[in-house]
Amino acid sequence: MYFEMGADGQAKVFSILKVLNFLSLTLATMIVLAACSVQAPQSGATLYRENCQVCHGRTGAGDGPNVGDLPIAPANLRLLAEANGGVFPTEQVMIEIYGYRGKDLDALMPEFGPVLDSPQVIWTAADGREIPTPSALITLAQYLETLQN
Repeated sequence: MYFEMGADGQAKVFSILKVLNFLSLTLATMIVLAACSVQAPQSGATLYRENCQVCHGRTGAGDGPNVGDLPIAPANLRLLAEANGGVFPTEQVMIEIYGYRGKDLDALMPEFGPVLDSPQVIWTAADGREIPTPSALITLAQYLETLQN
């Protein structure tokens, strides 16, 4: 038992078990809330800066600081829509970034699938197919679309 004098001069009795129960519930609530807090997703610009800029450059023109170390110059990402009849090729861009290249196993660009691991959302392709896709991959592709000339 735990005794405490109230402001009115009356002794208040607390059971140690009640105090411990209260503390354990408070701690459990804090743990649950911490586990449920979700880190805000990175913006497309941040994903680009952290993963692509070193090769493709700040503006996506293919002039990044690592260009001299590569056997083939990186693609100019600003011309993707122009090279596709004025339409940004979102699905092909996401396939290339994610790393699924089919038979082209010797591609120079690294696979970024594991780097872009994030909650999957349904992305609707131009032909109406609904494809479960990592949300970070969609965010990055949307950012690349903003870089088009």
